Amino acid sequence: MSVDTPRRIVLLRHAKAEWSDTSDHDRPLADRGRKDAPVAGRWLAGAGIIPDLTLCSTSVRTRETWKLVVSELPQRPRTVYDERLYEASLGELIALLNETSDDVNDLMLVGHNPGVHALADALAGEADGDLLSRMNRSGFPTAAMAVLTFGGSWKSVEHGVGRLAAFWAPHA
Repeated sequence: MSVDTPRRIVLLRHAKAEWSDTSDHDRPLADRGRKDAPVAGRWLAGAGIIPDLTLCSTSVRTRETWKLVVSELPQRPRTVYDERLYEASLGELIALLNETSDDVNDLMLVGHNPGVHALADALAGEADGDLLSRMNRSGFPTAAMAVLTFGGSWKSVEHGVGRLAAFWAPHA
């Protein structure tokens, strides 16, 4: 594949989770999260976005979110649950993207704030219309998604490399 191959990164913040007595990692989705996650999946399917690979945090709320999102897609992408996504910093998230095989054109990452929002903001060197200001004003709410495009190898992902092509949130 050419290094100019168009690529897409879909960043999904987990849906709304309950505040419970369990550890943060083990917090399940709240009722609202269980309602919003399938809506996010329908938005992806309607936009024609079916990732080749999904990297998902190992937390309960991200795994539950992904299960509900993927149930709305016409086909299930290969999914890797990676504990490094839980509480990952911006630098750690970029390093994970850099590890992606160039056989993958469309990658989805299911994770947490503040990392997901920071990653979307850092990668978006350009944006369609007012998407960047809308995304930043929103604070990247639960079950929100940013879709970024770029050309090149995953090893070349760095600050400013992408174009923010879409931003969606269930209650926006």
